[in-house]
Parts: sequence; structure tokens; C-alpha cells
Amino acid sequence: MLTCSATIDPAFVIAPVPPRLFGSFVEHMGRCVYGGIYDPGHPEADVDGLRLDVVKLTRELGVTAVRYPGGNFVSGYRWEDGVGPQEDRHVALDLAWRSIEPNTFGLNEFMTWARQTEIEPIMAVNLGTRGVEDACNLLEYSNFVSGTRYSDLRIAHGVREPHNIKTWCLGNEMDGPWQIGQKTGTEYGRLAAEAGKAMRRIDPSIELVACGSSNERMPTFGAWEADVLDEAYDVVDFISLHAYFEQHGEDRVGFLAAAHTMDAFIDGVIATCDHIAAKKRSRRKLQLSFDEWNLWYESRFVGQDNLDWAQAPRLIEDEYTVEDAVVLGNLLMSLLRHSDRVTVACLAQLVNVIAPIRTEPDTGAWRQTIFYPFALTARHARGEVLRVEPNSPTLHSETLGDVPAVDVTATRDPETGQVTVFAVNRDEGQSADLQLRLVGEDSHEIVEHVVLGGEDLLATNSKATPNRVAPRTSSRHGIDAGTLSVELPPVSWSMIRTAPVR
Repeated sequence: MLTCSATIDPAFVIAPVPPRLFGSFVEHMGRCVYGGIYDPGHPEADVDGLRLDVVKLTRELGVTAVRYPGGNFVSGYRWEDGVGPQEDRHVALDLAWRSIEPNTFGLNEFMTWARQTEIEPIMAVNLGTRGVEDACNLLEYSNFVSGTRYSDLRIAHGVREPHNIKTWCLGNEMDGPWQIGQKTGTEYGRLAAEAGKAMRRIDPSIELVACGSSNERMPTFGAWEADVLDEAYDVVDFISLHAYFEQHGEDRVGFLAAAHTMDAFIDGVIATCDHIAAKKRSRRKLQLSFDEWNLWYESRFVGQDNLDWAQAPRLIEDEYTVEDAVVLGNLLMSLLRHSDRVTVACLAQLVNVIAPIRTEPDTGAWRQTIFYPFALTARHARGEVLRVEPNSPTLHSETLGDVPAVDVTATRDPETGQVTVFAVNRDEGQSADLQLRLVGEDSHEIVEHVVLGGEDLLATNSKATPNRVAPRTSSRHGIDAGTLSVELPPVSWSMIRTAPVR
């Protein structure tokens, strides 16, 4: 058995847990919208065509914010095609995913769904084929009260009160050669800055997110962020990060240590942001929006150019394993320990497309394996994130070198004194004996200990077996003299909650 240790001290606080760290993403891609959140012919659909089984699971998942309508989709989107009477809307070509877009679901339907699910909307504007004027028109339609062309158009469409959307993404992945309207960093930075300045004249209260690199493997990564922020640093509040993870070759350890890669990615973007701040002699600390992240077996995807034109085709509906759930839980731990700078994050996507929730037209919605670590973390990561530095043996990865076998992070609620520990054992062959010293705490008791992994690592939930995988309760723990002892099974994610003894 591996042995590792860490200290949990309430004096060492990273930051409060950001509520929007538990966001998600709805894009007009595949069956995320049509056949996912919106399916008028389904028995679970309400009068607005919204699937109530998906609404219920979205609430259970703990999603706090949702980015919409894309993604690559937004770079060719005409938002006005998706508002007004449905019978008058135009059917359009979506160039991003070579799909037929019926436009029966648009901004106002999304906002109705957002109210049903009690999430905060995050809206993206098209800076691929459109620009400053269109971004302002959409903002006016969404947020201005009345008495102008686009605010009165919203009212004519049956929406009297403004939507008051506060967070706006200035385009999507504008560095990508796959993007409609790809730009250089300087071109995009100037456009984002001018769009942001104009939008703030309409609504000074909004927050703005600039596009960072599409991923850290882009040849322009780092230089892109610097070029964009040279133009837009004083205008925007966030810069975005996107990352998808999968196992490459035989390097299973590297896949299990994806959070190690995410840590380095975040640290690199923070360094670039702070370099530009120093260069501009600015005291502002730019925040990070990790508004696309997940596991995606991209190597199985045929690519946009090989898709046939279709409406709501089945695209990248990956079926996730127990092992995937362990990795995803660990990625959430990475986001938590960067909560001083990463204050928005969106799991991409919410339904069907690389998603924690799956649907079919002839059955109810079900939870994928990755649903559980997200839901448990969103529910129980409360209060403040604590700085935890585990002392762990290492494993060797062909791509990453030596990585810790055990990863740990923790949160503490100052009001209740409850501590929640999240721990991952990446070792394939050995359990880990984790010793956690609880500093400055009164006598504590364990109130919950659940585990995912340790067995049946390739098991999945499916239409035929929707409840095959779920977290299981563990009794392999104890507390003695202020030290919490926990056994972590091989390749597992664990959550342990403690509370003061009353």
C-alpha cells in the first residue's frame, strides 16, 4: 500500500469557492439542443418543448451557469433568426458542424430554460462573420428595457422584461483554423476591445470574456494571449481557456494525471496575464474563464469536413467509463485549487454531446459516470478552498514525467466548520493510505465517505443499464487525535466530509 500525507489548515485559504466554477455549456451541436434540452414530441416535454427530465438532472448536477449558443456554432450564427414566431424563422446552414439549423430554439427559449433550471446565462456573440454592431444589437435586445428598435422587438416577441444577461463571451476560439472567421491575435484583440467598449456603453454592468487559445497545443499558445491582451486588457474581465483530455497511446498514467496537465495550463495563462498587467502597469488581476473543459475522445471524431448535412446529427456522444469519472473528478480538484483566478468554468457539454446527461427519444434521461463527481463536488465544495500540499510517492508518465500518485484538495465552510476532502489515487495496482492532519479544528467526525473507482474501471451507464455505476459508501476511514486516515482504492476518486462533534 502507498503511504501519503497532507495537512489541512483553515488558516491557509486560497479563495472562496466561486459559484460559477460549476457551469456547463449548451451549443447548437449534435443533439445537445434538439433532442437534448428541447424535444417537443417527447413525453417528458412541457408546453414549451423543454424536457423536464433533463431539467431535473441539470438541477441535480448542480450546474450554476451555462454558456450559450456556442462554441464553434456562434461564429456563423445570426441570432435574429432564432427569435420571434417560430413559424416565421428561417432554416439555416450551420457551417461549423455542417448541420441544418431549424432555429426553432433560440435566445428566448434558452432563457425560459435557464429560468426552469435556475442557472445564470452566459451569452456568446458572433465575432467570426459579424462584429461590433451585431454584438450591440443582441445586447440591446437582451438587456435594454424598452423604447428602442431591438428592445421593443423583444417586447413584440412576448418578452416584456429584459433578460439582464451579465456575462458575455466575445467570440469563440478565434485562433482556430476550423473557426468561421479565424483571426490573428492582434486582429481579434482589436475587434474584441472595440466590441467590448461599445457594449459597455449600452450596459456598463456586464462582464466580458476574451478568447484565449483554443488549447495549449496551438502553435500560437501564449503568444496569442499576449497579443489579444495587448489590445483588450483594459476592456475585458476574463480570458478563456479550453481543454479536452483523452488517453494517448499506452500512457495511462498521463491520462490519469490530466489534472497535472490542467494545473500547468492554468499557471501558464496566469503568468501571461500577469506579464501583460506588469507591462501595462495595471493593478487589475484578470480572471480566467475555463469555459470549455471535459474528456473527449477526439481521435474517434471524423472531423467537421467529413460530416453529411443533417439536422441534429449524433455527434461525439461518448459513453464514459468509471476511469473517466475518476479523471474528471480530479480535473475539478484542479479548478478548485485555482479558484483565486479561475472563477468561471463550463463543463462542455451538458446533454448528449460529450456530456454528463444522455437522452434518447424513446426513454428518460440518465446520468453518465462523470455526472457523479461533478454533482458531489458542486453540492459539497462549500465555503473556502484550502491550500493542501500532499506528500505523495510518484508515478512515471511517458508524456509528463514523474507525477504524484495521490492528489488531494479540500474546502471548509467557515460557518459550520465542515471540511470536505477530495482525493484521487492514480496508482493502478495499489491502494493508498492517506493521513490527513486537521490543524486547529475541534473534534471532528466523518459524516460521509463515498468512492468512485477501484473496481470495474471500464463500466459505463447506458440506455440499457442507466444505473450500473454510482458512487458507493466506504467505511475505510477513521479519525484519531486530529488525524483523518482514509484508504484510497487503486484508480479512484473519493470524497470525505467531516463535521465538528456537537
